[in-house]
Amino acid sequence: MGRLEGKVALITGGARGMGKAHARHFVAEGARVVIGDVLDAKGEAVAAKLDGCRYVHHDVTSEDDWTAAVGATIAAFGRVDVLVNNAGILRHAPIAEMEPAAFREVLEVNLVGCWLGIRAVAGPMTTAGGGSIVNISSVEGIAGASGLAAYSASKFGVRGLTRSAAQELGPAGIRVNSVHPGGVLTSMSLGAADTLTRVDPLAFLKALPLPRFAEPVEISRLVAFLASDEASYTTGAEFLADGGLLSGPGY
Repeated sequence: MGRLEGKVALITGGARGMGKAHARHFVAEGARVVIGDVLDAKGEAVAAKLDGCRYVHHDVTSEDDWTAAVGATIAAFGRVDVLVNNAGILRHAPIAEMEPAAFREVLEVNLVGCWLGIRAVAGPMTTAGGGSIVNISSVEGIAGASGLAAYSASKFGVRGLTRSAAQELGPAGIRVNSVHPGGVLTSMSLGAADTLTRVDPLAFLKALPLPRFAEPVEISRLVAFLASDEASYTTGAEFLADGGLLSGPGY
């Protein structure tokens, strides 16, 4: 414990799922945390249960909300050392049946929101002498999935954004990495499995080298490592946490 002692982190999508787990784990590791979300009641409830944690209303597609969230973090804790771009949405539909507006919505939240976040913290982190940005992508950012064209496109985009940002921001001491979870026990992941799986889900799990879904905290531990000084020479990299899903033939 104490891996993030003295760090200040801004975590998007922190009201539930993986974002909530990240907030809990970061606080346990010694960080002070601001979580942002559009689910105000849930976000405020999460923050109220964690020492050194604040909540801000934060729509990641809004430039004004990014300015306010970063400003609130600095006002509360003096700086921002870590950004976790965790907020994301998932829309299920075949390409031929998906409305363009729904496709654009996924890109706005998952990819443009991530870009806006990097843009918003680059200045404060540069002034402070460095920082760490962790972008949450997905296994669908490495291997596409039927019915998830918008989600996969957005998460592939996060990979490219991560690499470009690492190149640009490295000289300022800012590291940028991406994490690619597989099946995680969250409502979003389980909803995707229910909608898309055309085989027995138990058979699918048994075929994995690690035959189970991940607990959210298992992803949080990886995110905390990348946020910490222990990952001081790691940037522009992609980290799979998928139980071995993409380790087999064809990948």
